[in-house]
Amino acid sequence: MIRADHISKSFEGRPILKDISVEFDTGKTNLIIGRSGSGKTVLLKSLVGLHDVDQGRIFFDETCYTELGFKERKAIRKDIGMIFQGGALLDSSTVRENVRLPLDLFTEMSDGEKRDRVDFCLERVRLAGADHLYPSELSGGMVKRVAIARAIVLNPRYLFCDEPNSGLDPQTSVVIDNLIQDITREFNITTIINTHDMNSVMEIGEKIVYIHEGQKWWEGSKDDILLSDNPELNDFVFASAMAKRAKSVAR
Repeated sequence: MIRADHISKSFEGRPILKDISVEFDTGKTNLIIGRSGSGKTVLLKSLVGLHDVDQGRIFFDETCYTELGFKERKAIRKDIGMIFQGGALLDSSTVRENVRLPLDLFTEMSDGEKRDRVDFCLERVRLAGADHLYPSELSGGMVKRVAIARAIVLNPRYLFCDEPNSGLDPQTSVVIDNLIQDITREFNITTIINTHDMNSVMEIGEKIVYIHEGQKWWEGSKDDILLSDNPELNDFVFASAMAKRAKSVAR
């Protein structure tokens, strides 16, 4: 479980997050949605610890992260996996080297143990035969699957995903969505996904938090979202659907 308790964040005096309280469930795919500039990315980065909040508290299970010192925060960060929007792979390293990197940085495993763990993670994302390839030799979907393997290699308790389907075709997006959901359930991870993809929302949105102008404006499940009478949320869903349709026609 990850919980935000009345958090606020400003940049140069401009409020971005305004008194947000929300709880993200363990073993479920928790999605943050909202228009560009709504504050959803700042919320994700605040939760993962990339931004310090101005007010409020953030809890990882029963531990108050915002009250911890540097050393104590470092211990929690080892339990965090992160999937960045572009994959963020090292271009000069192979798939195996990219996935192994967190093990080299944060563990004292033997080479054999590291090899076994990397093999397990690559098998889990269906890339067992691609360990020798470089990022330039991979498709967009493969890059994201390598990023997922690297994110879970330390067996994290918490997984953060920033636009994991960005730049992918609809079919590949579904594969990535299903993979993230399967891993979340299989390893009982608290997963938080920042997305604008309404297909993801309707496919794997077990808990959805809609951010509007820096505030938590609505929360519910994928089954609730189509029945909502929240006008801002309905406008967002309609605009997203129309944009997706226009993009599809353009292709």
